[in-house]
Amino acid sequence: MRKPFVWKLKSRELQLGERTLIMGVLNVTPDSFSDGGKFMDPDRAFARAVEIEEQGADIIDIGAESTRPGSARISAAEENRRLIPVLKRLRGKLTVPLSVDTYKAEVAELAIEHGAEIINDPSGLTFDPLLAKTVVQHDAGLVLNHMRGRPETWAKLPPLRDMMGTIVRELEATVSRARRAGVDHSQIVIDPGIGFGKRKEQNSEILAQLGLLARLELPLMVGPSRKSFLAQQNEEQTRFATAAAVTASILAGAHVVRVHDVVEMRAAVQVADEVLRYRGD
Repeated sequence: MRKPFVWKLKSRELQLGERTLIMGVLNVTPDSFSDGGKFMDPDRAFARAVEIEEQGADIIDIGAESTRPGSARISAAEENRRLIPVLKRLRGKLTVPLSVDTYKAEVAELAIEHGAEIINDPSGLTFDPLLAKTVVQHDAGLVLNHMRGRPETWAKLPPLRDMMGTIVRELEATVSRARRAGVDHSQIVIDPGIGFGKRKEQNSEILAQLGLLARLELPLMVGPSRKSFLAQQNEEQTRFATAAAVTASILAGAHVVRVHDVVEMRAAVQVADEVLRYRGD
């Protein structure tokens, strides 16, 4: 069975472990690999967020800067220009907590002021160490994701020899940095970073060995949704592949799954949770 945790956010607590929570993705970017440009307009983004909540998401994760392979970094001003109008439109309109996918302290500060309760840092505090201080000041939840290198250099990275050992050690170091900055243990969730600089075949290895992350004594989020190692001949088949990866993640210990297709993945989550209920380990 998964170890239960209480995840402390800015204005509420989430129970993790009894059932898998679904984090639904909303990209307000022109260039994300799966839905770039579809929800740049604040009204369309608002409608999509409401839809994601109605479909059964427990958290909505809004991203205004793409971290797809090869993508270039954007300024905090540009990220805020895309993000803040959407957060203003959503404020007080949803019952589920909002997460913002950013590594910039300046963006995180404004996002929390406009209602975000979780900061999902794709860089695991490696791009902007000041982000941890922002989280501390506002008592926000923090997702620490493992990333190798930077998106613009991923194609040139060699494969890791001891991949899971490296991920565990580097996430442990990241958590230590967050704790030294004052982030409470109960605010942190870790993510092994499916994709994010790993070679295609290594992502399946991560799913197979997720249990190794249990030694960090923290809740676990996994985001396999629509990643290139799952790509099939068409969108429907890729959704089936994602459902398989989501199921594998849950059976290996994930407390939260980050997905784009909430309706389909909710069905997979429910089956995986039911299987977990009857496991005796």
